[in-house]
Amino acid sequence: MILEYIYWNVNPEILKLGPIALRWYGLLFATAFIFGYYIFKNIFKKEGYTIEMLDQLTVYMAVGTIIGARLGHVLFYDPDYYFSNPLEIIAVWKGGLASHGGAIGILIALYLWVRKHKLNFMWLLDRIAIVVALGGMFIRLGNLMNSEIYGIETSLPWGFIFVREGETLPKHPTQIYEALSYLIIFLFLFISYKKNILYNNRGISFGIFLILLFSARFLIEFIKNPQEEFEKFLPLNMGQILSLPFIIAGFIIIFLATKNKFDSKINHKTIQK
Repeated sequence: MILEYIYWNVNPEILKLGPIALRWYGLLFATAFIFGYYIFKNIFKKEGYTIEMLDQLTVYMAVGTIIGARLGHVLFYDPDYYFSNPLEIIAVWKGGLASHGGAIGILIALYLWVRKHKLNFMWLLDRIAIVVALGGMFIRLGNLMNSEIYGIETSLPWGFIFVREGETLPKHPTQIYEALSYLIIFLFLFISYKKNILYNNRGISFGIFLILLFSARFLIEFIKNPQEEFEKFLPLNMGQILSLPFIIAGFIIIFLATKNKFDSKINHKTIQK
């Protein structure tokens, strides 16, 4: 039998106890942090930093990601609604997280952490890019379980009919496309770190990460349905518009990295555990 399409009717809730529900999205979001923690635990151990510092960094990242992603959605996609209903801004459980806002939130959180410990900002960005790419994969799988952020109609045999969204025609599973892209980027960065490739000049790895991840996002957006009504009237959708500065920043960072502009005068502190 030839596959014509995939009938997707997954319940986004794993189980529900009264008003409390365990959702696939939340589970996959948490899984992203768990995997990221253990990968970074090995990095910290290898480079002589304490677990206490890692635990603090994890808290900074979690807070920065959630606040940044939520405010990004509020400001970039539907500010009129949220400013008219300010209490809805904190209703994260109803959905609405923007990856570009999350990226900004992470950058701010990481800057505050390295400032506290007097470490090199680019040193951390080169390494945090590894786990951010992996985290992006899990989050997009969460979007798939929510039957959200999918693509336009397709005749390809792996098209998904998102039943819970009332769809009757197969659509591009763009959540899977992005998840696979981020997985490939993660593997590339992780192997590069293990083999000490790209890490002789601070900033090279992070610059490549920005270019690869946001270029993938930019291209996939061409076959993705608009998330908001106003995007239908734009030459590029909001996801693409927000991706361009990150891509440009990646090229600028690589150029500066080749000039050794990120070698901080503050040396790393080797901290005994």
